[in-house]
Amino acid sequence: MPSSTVRTFTDPDAYSAVIRQATHELTVTERGDFIAKVTQIDLDRLWMQRFSDNLPRISHITGWGGRAVFAFRTQPGPSLLSSGVEMLPTNIVRYSEGQSYYRRSAGFASYGSMSLPVAHMVSAGAAIAGLDLTPPKDPLVLTPLASAMARLQRLHAAAGDLAERAPEIIANPDAARGLEQALIEALVGCLGEGDVRDDRSALRHHSLIMRRFRRVLEEDPYQPFYITETCKTIGVSERTLEVCCQEQLGVGPKRYLVLRRLHLARQALQEAAPGATTVTDIATQYGFWHFGRFAGVYQSLFGESPSVTLHKQSE
Repeated sequence: MPSSTVRTFTDPDAYSAVIRQATHELTVTERGDFIAKVTQIDLDRLWMQRFSDNLPRISHITGWGGRAVFAFRTQPGPSLLSSGVEMLPTNIVRYSEGQSYYRRSAGFASYGSMSLPVAHMVSAGAAIAGLDLTPPKDPLVLTPLASAMARLQRLHAAAGDLAERAPEIIANPDAARGLEQALIEALVGCLGEGDVRDDRSALRHHSLIMRRFRRVLEEDPYQPFYITETCKTIGVSERTLEVCCQEQLGVGPKRYLVLRRLHLARQALQEAAPGATTVTDIATQYGFWHFGRFAGVYQSLFGESPSVTLHKQSE
């Protein structure tokens, strides 16, 4: 049954939780009042989403298996990069099936995504334009003809407007079928002509390094981080890891680790049962041993002390 939802958020974790991916971890990198909006539309086979969020952040995303996924900016704004490649309103990213990647923004970002089951994407490409649209092994950045990209942008925006102003139209099976077909045709129209940026050398190698880095962080998230040992485990030099992190995260590995653990600590404080734990317990759990420094950097990022976050749960 076709459906749509439009939701707004002031908490980055709640926002991250509803974004339809296999996993989506969001790390805000600067202090501010977080504001985000997500529009989700499910048609028969096509899923589409529209996002906007206002603070600089790093996202680690694992895509769906079995679906062909595409993403693009829906309006200009500060820098927005996917796996170190700038996303522009004039280009579209084709993701590899089920692959993980980083996306980072320098400020307000507005972007959208579309996905179809792989088999349906392949058949649509063959039927509509004679194209082989099997998902690539590695992400591709395409710059479609301007007219094709403009058509996709208009239809995507119109669908988002319907979800907000007239969701009953999307819920109508006949209307939804027509909308879905128009969106699929517009998407395929962006994939047949134009320029393809195929970064299969340096960027592919850097993405592989970042996936190894991510595995190290996830295998033992509570242990102290030693960059020399981490680089030895990954099999790269410290300089190479620094370059890869700056390219895809916008910060060095140590800074990213601190930001990520601060967010994990905040989640733990928010989820703690009243009286069941202390700020000190949670700080040490995530590797913060200097409690005064932890409280300072926590307040600098989130605008409140960790004790305030914890005590909110018992109010």
